[in-house]
Amino acid sequence: MSEFPIALQQHWPVPLAVHQFEGAAEINEVLARVFMAMRATDPQALAGRFYASADDLLRRIDLPEFHTLLQFMATSIQATVQQANVGVWPSGRHGLQLELTGVWFQIQNGAAFHDIHTHGNCSWSGVYYVQIDPPAHRMAYSELGGLTGTTRFYSPMFPLLGGAHIDMGNAFLQQATLDITPHEGDLVLFPAFLPHKAMPNAGERDRTIVSFNAQIRAPGGLSL
Repeated sequence: MSEFPIALQQHWPVPLAVHQFEGAAEINEVLARVFMAMRATDPQALAGRFYASADDLLRRIDLPEFHTLLQFMATSIQATVQQANVGVWPSGRHGLQLELTGVWFQIQNGAAFHDIHTHGNCSWSGVYYVQIDPPAHRMAYSELGGLTGTTRFYSPMFPLLGGAHIDMGNAFLQQATLDITPHEGDLVLFPAFLPHKAMPNAGERDRTIVSFNAQIRAPGGLSL
């Protein structure tokens, strides 16, 4: 190997952030009850252990606890997006506009899962954990152990690895998945193009989440 210093450049990183909501204990129990009631009264709900609401919760829910969660989401998105774009955005104040283009909830148990997918018509998406068994409980009774109810992300390089030559030179590519261990009150933010999956959940408590899509626009247009 060369003894000379190398100016290594790494391009196209994939940012991802996890924020912990300090007020989760005050709102999560209320939201979990509200979501269960909405599911029970939905005439379109299918039998089974997986349920996804429509993405119109901004219009359908008017509760202080929900608005508190929305404010936490917006603040977290603003901080994450600003950090992700350091060195790309021009200096100064931009007056950027944040719009949540869809907000919905999901409930799953009985080994139900949500297969690999991406989100469209947005730049960022998020998953907020309203309810899930703590990690120690998941390890104790589920065959999936710590993977129960996790959110699994797939490297953008994942589709290329099937036919790729693999050796020690590209070991940095070979971790093709990332599992985020869920905790109640966690908010996971990620670029909407990133493939991800809700792993099967089998526990005493349902895996109940709030998901959303977000656009961040400059005044008068989609870009700076």
